[in-house]
Amino acid sequence: MKSESYNQQPNRIIQSENRPIHCFSTDVEDKNIDESVVDSFGEEWQKFSHFSNEEITKVGDMYFDIIDENIINKNTYGIDIGCGTGRWTKYLCDKIGFMEAVDPSQAIFVADKLLKDKENVRLSMASTDNLPFNDETFDFGMSIGVLHHIPNTEQALKDCVKKIKRRGYFYIYLYYNFEDKGIGFKLLFNLANMVRFLVSKLPKVFKKFTCDLIAIFVYMPIVLFGRLCRFLGLRKFAKKLPLSFYQNTSFNIIRNDSLDRFGTSLEQRFSRKDITNMMKNAGLGEIVISDSAPYWHAIGKKM
Repeated sequence: MKSESYNQQPNRIIQSENRPIHCFSTDVEDKNIDESVVDSFGEEWQKFSHFSNEEITKVGDMYFDIIDENIINKNTYGIDIGCGTGRWTKYLCDKIGFMEAVDPSQAIFVADKLLKDKENVRLSMASTDNLPFNDETFDFGMSIGVLHHIPNTEQALKDCVKKIKRRGYFYIYLYYNFEDKGIGFKLLFNLANMVRFLVSKLPKVFKKFTCDLIAIFVYMPIVLFGRLCRFLGLRKFAKKLPLSFYQNTSFNIIRNDSLDRFGTSLEQRFSRKDITNMMKNAGLGEIVISDSAPYWHAIGKKM
């Protein structure tokens, strides 16, 4: 399967280590992007540029539990919007026909390295409000852990879904607002959110160091206690603990997500109902939201 032509000329083409990267301007009218957040994530992904195949497969199986061969197969033309390091593109590469991996940050050059052996991928540097493809181009699209870092999440989702063909699918993962948790859990989240606000203002070196400390002294004790509970057969109890998602992940993933969580100045959270409504407003139907972590990841069909 071949990629479609861009619907605009790139501002420049950079020959990266393994392939050319086409760069498109984010200087558009009424742009829906926070440049400081983009720069922050570009720095983050350059620091966390290595993910093993085992890590990608293990976590990817959790993210993509609601996707089957009817949605993605060798005849599918897909787009990964906000691809970061390209790890989720890599997870799907052997299952899909062709994938466009798009990101507005310097992380696109990390994706080039991670995807060096994948020939069915093209890399582009662009934002959600200036995707260089015609509307109704793709059979499948996804944006994983990205749109909640954009000022207007709902508009960004609409801009993404425009690029999907009718009867095609769009998959999304957005942070949830703990609507099913008790007061104690929400108080802990509010405390963590205040810490995030302070940490995100630190200079780059101190921010990364602080997030590593959080991973070691906050995440890991809770995660290790959860793993112990699972070992003792207390799986239901372990699942209710904070950070339960990380009980089955590596420390590398935990460090990365600590920086992802506490290093960004812009983060929005949504309820299951919020996400359903946004997806419907974007033109998606037959919506399926997974009951498993990470919360919430969902897929819908463009009607």
